Amino acid sequence: MSTYSLSDTFGVAAGRPHTVRAFLENAATGLGASLAWLAFGLSCLLWNDLGDWSRTSSLGIGAIVVAAAIALATLSADYTGSLGTALRRRAPWLFALGIGFSAWELATAKFAWLPLPFFPPPQAILEVYTDDLPKLLDSVYASVKLQLGGYLIGASVGFVTGVSIGWSRSAGYWIHPLLRFVGPLPATAWLPIAFFTFPSSWSASTFLIALATGFPVTVLTWSGVASVSSAYYDVARTLGARPSFLVLKVAIPAALPHVFVGLFMGLGSSFAVLVVAEMMGVKAGLGWYLQWAQGWAAYANMYAALIVMSLLCSGAITLLFGVRDRLLVWQKGVVKW
Repeated sequence: MSTYSLSDTFGVAAGRPHTVRAFLENAATGLGASLAWLAFGLSCLLWNDLGDWSRTSSLGIGAIVVAAAIALATLSADYTGSLGTALRRRAPWLFALGIGFSAWELATAKFAWLPLPFFPPPQAILEVYTDDLPKLLDSVYASVKLQLGGYLIGASVGFVTGVSIGWSRSAGYWIHPLLRFVGPLPATAWLPIAFFTFPSSWSASTFLIALATGFPVTVLTWSGVASVSSAYYDVARTLGARPSFLVLKVAIPAALPHVFVGLFMGLGSSFAVLVVAEMMGVKAGLGWYLQWAQGWAAYANMYAALIVMSLLCSGAITLLFGVRDRLLVWQKGVVKW
């Protein structure tokens, strides 16, 4: 004889791990996020702007579309699998973002509680992404090219240097004192020397980025190679391994967890130096764009560039984490991002 319960009314089977109460809580959170984004959209459309911004209506309509999408996804969360699970996990953040954008809109564009031009409204930043997109994309391309070149050079040199110090005592004897003298200095301290020594600001900036990347990679790679257990080498030598095999197949694979920590540290340092170098001498890039925006008091452009820069840095770290998890499968999830 079949039974009918309140769980079936909500489409929740009795054997599922979540209860009717959890279903209602998730639905309330999701619908709350939808209402927050609806409030943001209405705040854009119902009050007149105190300034002249052309994207207010588009922003308001877009926010209402987001609100409708969140509501639809919330009501169908039990039928959308991983998408519904992701929505439930991020619903509090969506609610906070909707409330935050609404407060931002009211405090800037509608009532001017925050002074212009230092605090532009959301639609001003949206205008940057629509009206000034070519210049912003050119700056992104220049920054990525400069940062990637310097980072790869610094990481490669740092890796080879770290392996050499960790493996060879004679290499450590000569390189270690230089490393202790040069490494702790901030890469930006070399700005005057770099721009005087190198033939172009581009090459000088590449050197500074490589220098900022190379030090942490060298130290962590050296530490990883030096910490490899001697038992691994003894077993390999017993089986007839040559020195090249010991380095390539024993020392380096065992040191990879330390190497990736150095790569993460070097990536953060390289982004910091990138911005400073572009502000000082390079004629293109996000750092140059920031300085140009500040000079013209175009704070909306400045904030838009900062958002892009944050997304680039976060994306690069995420990509590096993906490479790490693929190479070091046995350590997947040990280091979180």
